[in-house]
Amino acid sequence: MIAGFIMIIAGGFTWALVTSQLKDEHITVAAVTPEEPGRYAGKEVAGPFTAYAQAAAIQYHALAGANDRTYAQIGEDLRALKDKLKAAGASDTDIADNAEVKALTATRTSTMNGTFLRTSLFASVISYGVAALVMGLGVIFILLGYALMKVPNTMVTVPESAPAKE
Repeated sequence: MIAGFIMIIAGGFTWALVTSQLKDEHITVAAVTPEEPGRYAGKEVAGPFTAYAQAAAIQYHALAGANDRTYAQIGEDLRALKDKLKAAGASDTDIADNAEVKALTATRTSTMNGTFLRTSLFASVISYGVAALVMGLGVIFILLGYALMKVPNTMVTVPESAPAKE
């Protein structure tokens, strides 16, 4: 039962710590679109649902800004463009100064930042899940401990004079 109480306290402490850290960032859930902003749009990120909603909004906007391409896909496009320019005889300086290369690099950087932000928010969501799991297990430990305390601990003994059964 003591382990159960410790687990509930530890889970509650973790939940409160993650919440305070998210609140300290002063993040507001962005609207996904003006037509369908999402249930949590405009609310402060301070829990698992608002953190997940903000991660979803970041994903939508990152993909929209990258023409529905991911960070890896943009990297492939950038590499292919550089290879094409190099095959055409462009120097490294010419490639670095190329407008299309600069645009793809900027888009890739923006997409990368969105990916990092989403990952950070998902880490918070996972932390909330682990905290809830630990608190739930704490409750189960308490109930098991209570049940074990209610089981009678008397031992049945067989008198020595009783004949053994074969």
